[in-house]
Amino acid sequence: MPWRETTDPYRIWLSEIILQQTRVAQGLPYYLSFTETFPTVFDLANASEEEVLKLWQGLGYYSRARNLHTTAKYVANELNGEFPTTYKDLLQLKGVGDYTASAIASICYNEATPVVDGNVYRVLSRYFGIETPINSTAGIKEFKKLAIELMDHNEPANYNQAIMEFGALQCKPKNPYCIVCPLNDSCEALKKGVIDVLPIKLKKLTIKKRYFNYLIFSIKDQQTIIQQRSGNGIWQGLYEFPLIESEKITTKNIATHSVFKDVLYNKEYEIVPYQKEPVVHKLSHQHLYTKFFIVKIDEPVTIKEPQKLVSYKEIHNYPVPILLGNFIDSFF
Repeated sequence: MPWRETTDPYRIWLSEIILQQTRVAQGLPYYLSFTETFPTVFDLANASEEEVLKLWQGLGYYSRARNLHTTAKYVANELNGEFPTTYKDLLQLKGVGDYTASAIASICYNEATPVVDGNVYRVLSRYFGIETPINSTAGIKEFKKLAIELMDHNEPANYNQAIMEFGALQCKPKNPYCIVCPLNDSCEALKKGVIDVLPIKLKKLTIKKRYFNYLIFSIKDQQTIIQQRSGNGIWQGLYEFPLIESEKITTKNIATHSVFKDVLYNKEYEIVPYQKEPVVHKLSHQHLYTKFFIVKIDEPVTIKEPQKLVSYKEIHNYPVPILLGNFIDSFF
């Protein structure tokens, strides 16, 4: 992994932000793309938000990309490209929490600050037999305190990376091969037969169902309509097709919606469902049941801001959620 071969705070920070909520196998190509496209924090700071979101497309949790860009501009413009050198100061950067600040401080500046990620939670809870939920307030404090006590103050970078690797490769979430584990003679979870039970997590919130119906306007088989999402939602700043959010939408009642009528007032059209069953896009807190309706038009249309009229070729240049990116790749 390339971020294991450097102590450059820009690259360590970049890798840690990308790997939040992301597996290494998925995050590695993005890390390589970002470091190639933006070799320095100044390059990232000078990019447009759309460029950053486009390169991030498919990783999800897009607030990470927006925070990444904000912090890059702050470091480049306010700190002359120099990242803070202490755990405490790193915490002041937008998008940098306890784990990321600890990783940068220990790996880049040899500060004895322990990282506590999912791998570390798993190793500590199993080895010491701790049943406190890792995502509870009490659990976060307990595991952080224990991690500080265990920290190797002489080699914090090696210690942090070693315990994370141990959790990822040996003390895996499912079916760890405990018979060859070097700690199997003193592991409490193995002794008590609760390897599969630990670590304990509080139950997640109820998943919300939402129903998205995208109108794919096909104007003379050459152009379509998109618009940029505003507000504070998960896809803020990304582009999408005109949207009707409703559970009960058919080709018959689409024409009654203002989203449709605003574009096709007194114009002839044909509506064709793109698929029979909705595409289910699962996010951490909601499931999106998505349908696409192709609206064919053979004459020019008038659009209003914030809508954009783009060619089939141009649409590939806009940052979109991966759900729409997959559709664009298959349709246009």
